[in-house]
Amino acid sequence: MSQSRIGLAAALGTGILLGRAISTEQATFARLAGSSIAGADAAGWVTDFLNAAYYRRAHDERDLDDLRLAFAVVTTYWARKDRRKLHAADVVPFHRAFGRRRLRDVDSRRGTLSAAELLAGASQLLGDWFPEAYADDERRGWGVAFRTPEEKAGYRPDRRLDLARVEELTPPGPPAPEQNWHTYSPVEVASADRVTEILLATERWPDYGTAVGRFTGLRDSPLLGQTFEIEVAAGTESGRPVFQRGYVTITRLVTRDDEPALREYFDELEDGLARFGRDEPRAVPEGGEPLLGFDLTTHRGHFMGHGRNRLIAFRHDGRDYLRAAGTWDPMPWHAATAYELAGREAQRAFWGEGAIAEKSMLHQLAIAAAPR
Repeated sequence: MSQSRIGLAAALGTGILLGRAISTEQATFARLAGSSIAGADAAGWVTDFLNAAYYRRAHDERDLDDLRLAFAVVTTYWARKDRRKLHAADVVPFHRAFGRRRLRDVDSRRGTLSAAELLAGASQLLGDWFPEAYADDERRGWGVAFRTPEEKAGYRPDRRLDLARVEELTPPGPPAPEQNWHTYSPVEVASADRVTEILLATERWPDYGTAVGRFTGLRDSPLLGQTFEIEVAAGTESGRPVFQRGYVTITRLVTRDDEPALREYFDELEDGLARFGRDEPRAVPEGGEPLLGFDLTTHRGHFMGHGRNRLIAFRHDGRDYLRAAGTWDPMPWHAATAYELAGREAQRAFWGEGAIAEKSMLHQLAIAAAPR
């Protein structure tokens, strides 16, 4: 059993042993296992497919591009189906397209799939148009590849929102001194302006997914007001990932286009960190220039409990950086147990701690923003 499953079982099991009633929040947390587009009876084969593309491969043979491609195959298949969720029966066409390729020891080790095998299988599953469409920025969005730009323009990403059953926003509640404040390590980027341009194109966020997490926008929306489904994976080192999801909405956005709002945002953040951060560093080093900031506010059932994470960009000594800074309520017992057992390392790696590029979305954004 993976660490994340142990964590969830421990969290809920402990409550039963102590005679605690399972609250609405705890029930929502348990319901948010896996992906919104796959029913519980599809979780096994979907995870097995992702394992073949990435997690079960040797570490020196893993390629994030293959993992993103595998996610896109599943998501595109779902988007082209009439039914609302993937189910057990959908394994049949996937087996026809990929089964023999997994059994051959040609382009990849037996039981796994190379990029070429993924594309060949996707062509059989979806059509010969898929490889070219997937490689075309104008025909890819929300983790889906489209036959034509016109088909992309007509896509309704809120179909996934309908399945997600997103509950109410849960910003931090207790007084600031009782909240947890944390500033993650900064990640240098070639151009904050280029990163800002990338982040504003919310339909492209799945392109920057990592081995431990990915964001998918659920609306045809600009950044402010966009709701994201976050899929996180624990147990990735063992090759046995278990997925949990949560939801956040961008509730505040400031840029250099509105200098007064930008200054107010960063003054509030620095004041909070200074007063309540318990020796946390400044978000922007002394003498630095704030460039961008936005809030990702949680919805009920989020695996981190109630909170507000922030993604910021700044310039210091002539160099541009990205950084995350979060404010969270003390976690409820069920989330805290799972987090301590399985989530802490993945959460911090995702936001840049440890500089492990394949796990960090900030490093993936830096790669995307680098001069070509």
